[in-house]
Amino acid sequence: MARAAPLLAPSLLSADFADLAGAIRAVEEGGAGALHLDVMDGHFVPNITFGPDLVRAVRARTRLPLDIHLMITDPLRYAEDFIRAGGDTIAFHVESPVDVHATIERIRSLGARPGLAVRPDTPFETFEAYLPSLDEVMVMTVQPGFSGQRFLPEVLPKMRRVHQALEELGRPVTLGVDGGVSRETIGLAARAGAGLFVCGSSVFGTDRTPQQALRVLQAAYQGAMVDAVP
Repeated sequence: MARAAPLLAPSLLSADFADLAGAIRAVEEGGAGALHLDVMDGHFVPNITFGPDLVRAVRARTRLPLDIHLMITDPLRYAEDFIRAGGDTIAFHVESPVDVHATIERIRSLGARPGLAVRPDTPFETFEAYLPSLDEVMVMTVQPGFSGQRFLPEVLPKMRRVHQALEELGRPVTLGVDGGVSRETIGLAARAGAGLFVCGSSVFGTDRTPQQALRVLQAAYQGAMVDAVP
């Protein structure tokens, strides 16, 4: 089962870049457990976002863990740059054309937590063998590349399989969910085993303040967990 309290990781891609420091302060006040930074290179996904310099700027303004999501073609080449910039967890895509084991080992050797992100349509068997080497698995419930997409509930059975496999490993590995997390969907993901919830437009794209939006997500999570108790 998921954690007693949700680890909410607001995605700064959805924040106001003209006041990024203010956005960071707001989500800290709202109880965020980490910050999520989406790195896109225009090749692995069509969009382009930011590089290590922005991660370094964020690191200077918060003590929250930085969860770096590399949606790039060559994560092995660039992982060190993002770790040196302040990334705590480096999650790269299993679908990228890279030596997965070598990339995991490189990230860990540099002192960061290695993570693996998987697209909604990537079968569990594709990445099952890597689970013992990871500190985080990020299951995407939208297609990578753009924020604000609809949560794909058909991914939930795969999430349950990942959760079951991690339970059998008997070591702490964070199971995250990325994409379309809202007050309506956070309970679905939590019941499937997720403990880390990347939340973008549901925090920065509403009429509520980020503090209020995070409290709404926390309440929705707690309500779903209470309802799940037999």
